[in-house]
Amino acid sequence: MCLVLLYCLLWSFHISTGHFPRACVSSKNLMEKECCPLWSGDGSPCGQLSGRGSCQDVVLSSAPLGPQFPFTGVDDRESWPSVFYNRTCQCSSNFMGFDCGSCRFGFGGPNCAERRLLVRKNIFDLSVPEKDRFLAYLNLAKNTISPDYVIPTGTSGQMNNGSTPMFSDISIYDLFVWMHYYVSRDTLLGGSEVWSNIDFAHEAPGFLPWHRLFLLLWEKEIQRLTGDDNFTIPYWDWRDAKDCAICTDEYMGARHPANPNLLSPGSFFSSWQIICSRLEEYNSRQALCDGTPEGPLLRNPGNNDKARTPRLPSSADVEFCLSLTNYDSGPMDKSANFSFRNTLEGFASPLTGIADASQSSLHNALHIYMNGTMSQVQGSANDPIFLLHHAFVDSIFEQWLRKYRPLQEVYPAANAPIGHNRESYMVPFIPLYKNGDFFISSRDLGYDYSYLQDSVPDSFEDYIKSYLEQASRIWQWLLGAAIVGALLTALLGGLTCLLCRRSRKQFSEEKQPLLMDRGDYHSLLSQSRL
Repeated sequence: MCLVLLYCLLWSFHISTGHFPRACVSSKNLMEKECCPLWSGDGSPCGQLSGRGSCQDVVLSSAPLGPQFPFTGVDDRESWPSVFYNRTCQCSSNFMGFDCGSCRFGFGGPNCAERRLLVRKNIFDLSVPEKDRFLAYLNLAKNTISPDYVIPTGTSGQMNNGSTPMFSDISIYDLFVWMHYYVSRDTLLGGSEVWSNIDFAHEAPGFLPWHRLFLLLWEKEIQRLTGDDNFTIPYWDWRDAKDCAICTDEYMGARHPANPNLLSPGSFFSSWQIICSRLEEYNSRQALCDGTPEGPLLRNPGNNDKARTPRLPSSADVEFCLSLTNYDSGPMDKSANFSFRNTLEGFASPLTGIADASQSSLHNALHIYMNGTMSQVQGSANDPIFLLHHAFVDSIFEQWLRKYRPLQEVYPAANAPIGHNRESYMVPFIPLYKNGDFFISSRDLGYDYSYLQDSVPDSFEDYIKSYLEQASRIWQWLLGAAIVGALLTALLGGLTCLLCRRSRKQFSEEKQPLLMDRGDYHSLLSQSRL
């Protein structure tokens, strides 16, 4: 009853963030390729009159890409967002948003000057009111149309390059489901032809930064929707789990008593309709997912292919993954060996770090284990467990960042698969964000994890390892500095000895009394006090 009352109450709030801003989808905007909306605070584009930002040309990275995608000019996502816009708002200071009307992650207040740090908690550590609020927020987001964003229902070519816009309303929750579909969908080549070896958010270095941004934006949307500025996504710590402990009606939904592939009627989520799950149908029609409901949420945890995923990940799997010092390696795709990213994503063995296409481990293992909607990449975000799972994956990424303290240069600047270079803009976000912008500690983005707050380096070696690695990259300069320092020290030492000898010689030539008489002593004492 409390949940129903809370759910009804929350309908009175409003929100914003996602893919295509409503203010930028007219034929005029699309044909002029400009997305610089007026900020409501002062009525100027990008809040320019208030110093929030300005409308500027989009500067694209020219760094070379990997060989995985052999085409040019056939996919709207290439060189994002240039097919749709080449001028957008560039925000200054701590401002953010498609119109520079909101605050950068980690900041708040009327002028975005107040530093904020929120804490994501284990879902089992939430109080009953906190847990009930989380479930109600999910349901509210699922049933509230986004006032600020819409989704395209056709490609740029199908829209005649913008002269006939094709967009549709969508709920806040489904907006994020659609984005996860869009970023990982196949490339439509015309006729019935597609290119499937492409993904702008998976199987490459951008996997962790992209999902980090995805969660941050989702979190921000819920805060706006509900007015709850302290809301954070909870995480599910699945290390060493024997089963799906969150698959109960108290949390994310139990099994249906008559059909193990469906959710219990006692769960909020049993009435949810999924979207963007029929990839083959879209490909055959050379069409995009348009957000049409496609049936109930499916889940059958544990009844998956045991040969591919024999168990849920263990603590030892995570620790081995964290021991890998290379963020990514080799071709920087799912065949990468000894890559922290590829091992955490689940394409490499958590025992050896060697890529293994026959197995799904760590991140991938959870998706496969759920044996339903979560098991398909494009539609996996339909299941709200997606959020809890990726929050914990992000916490492992955060552990790695804190352990090695990598420089920005550790994230590859070139030759990664399309969309994954450091300076590439992440698809399909507007406003624009680069992969490298999220290769930093979560604390710099305004959030932390409860189980990491009191963590300390495992050893002195762990603490200084990152500094030693950085020093190894500039050892020639350090050696030169040491040699120059040694020469200067020797020179100064010689000068000091020479001066000391002269001083001692001069002192020995003067006649000094061994003892002062009482008058001299009092005279010296008076001078000292003075």
